[in-house]
Amino acid sequence: MSNITAKEIQEIRNETGLGVMDIKNAMEEAGGDREKAMEILKKSVGDKMEKRSGRATSQGKVGVYLHGDGKSAVMVEVNCETDFVAKADDFQNFVKDLCLHIIAMKPANIEELLKQDFVKDSKNTVGDLLKGIIAKTGENIVISRFVIYSIGEDTISC
Repeated sequence: MSNITAKEIQEIRNETGLGVMDIKNAMEEAGGDREKAMEILKKSVGDKMEKRSGRATSQGKVGVYLHGDGKSAVMVEVNCETDFVAKADDFQNFVKDLCLHIIAMKPANIEELLKQDFVKDSKNTVGDLLKGIIAKTGENIVISRFVIYSIGEDTISC
């Protein structure tokens, strides 16, 4: 077994929001190789998401953002399992960041949205961010729908 430092674990925790023991176990399994550990963690998060995917998401938040130019706006609905998570800063920030991403990248649908490189961090896709927040909160989280509005002088269209 290689010598895994607390600093390495903390760096990965800061980057992913995952639990210390999950990271430590992945690092040990990867023999101290950070890249391999990240792949192990991504697979683990995917497995956890699959287990949670059937759980009801009756809480959440509707985020609304009006672009500074006054000519476009976005509304997005993101659902989770409990109001506790819906009120948490991480969830609230995710919804806000999602609004900013959608207004900038204008995806056609949720499938396209999840595949897009995140506008604030091109190393991750929106789907990766969703997996991260699911892993961090331990709840099923779903981007239910969004709409992009174009605002004219006398009209609003979607």
